[in-house]
Amino acid sequence: GMQFRWMALRSSLPRLSRCLRPFSSLSHVDEMGRAAMVDVGRKEDQQRRSATATSRVWLGEAAFHALQENRIEKGDVLSVARVAGIQAAKQTSNIIPMCHPLLLSHVRVDLRLEENNHTVLVEAQVNCRGPTGVEMEAMTAAATASLTVYDMCKAVSKSIRITDLQLEHKSGGKSGTYRREGSTVPSAA
Repeated sequence: GMQFRWMALRSSLPRLSRCLRPFSSLSHVDEMGRAAMVDVGRKEDQQRRSATATSRVWLGEAAFHALQENRIEKGDVLSVARVAGIQAAKQTSNIIPMCHPLLLSHVRVDLRLEENNHTVLVEAQVNCRGPTGVEMEAMTAAATASLTVYDMCKAVSKSIRITDLQLEHKSGGKSGTYRREGSTVPSAA
């Protein structure tokens, strides 16, 4: 019984190791293909890191004009969404399992009304000096600000959509600088 199982397992190890090779390029996956937190404790580079993410909230005409004219019952949508995005950036490690808690030095969340397509463009920028990047903090801030706009405007329209959550720019770290092709967002300071 037990001896046979061990022999069968041992004979399948070479095949198993070939199957696991694709995981070796993923930083949050261990050698067995399981989710794992990256150890950043050995990193000595406490360099400046920055990331900017955007998203778009498609309100539709009625919700857009209600927001623009500050007629949303729940209050000042843009201010509340801005604060929600900032709070979310600071809480990213509590929401995303493999993110490390970071001491953020700056979080900026801007929301811009675009009348031509009845949307809100959300832009979140996060900075820190630390051992790992802040891309997830910027993405979480943009997503949460967008969800807050949805929450506060949903009484006016249920057809609101959130789209195009994306990293626009990041700097610092081993992988260097990244800028989304065609991005119009200025580089983070």
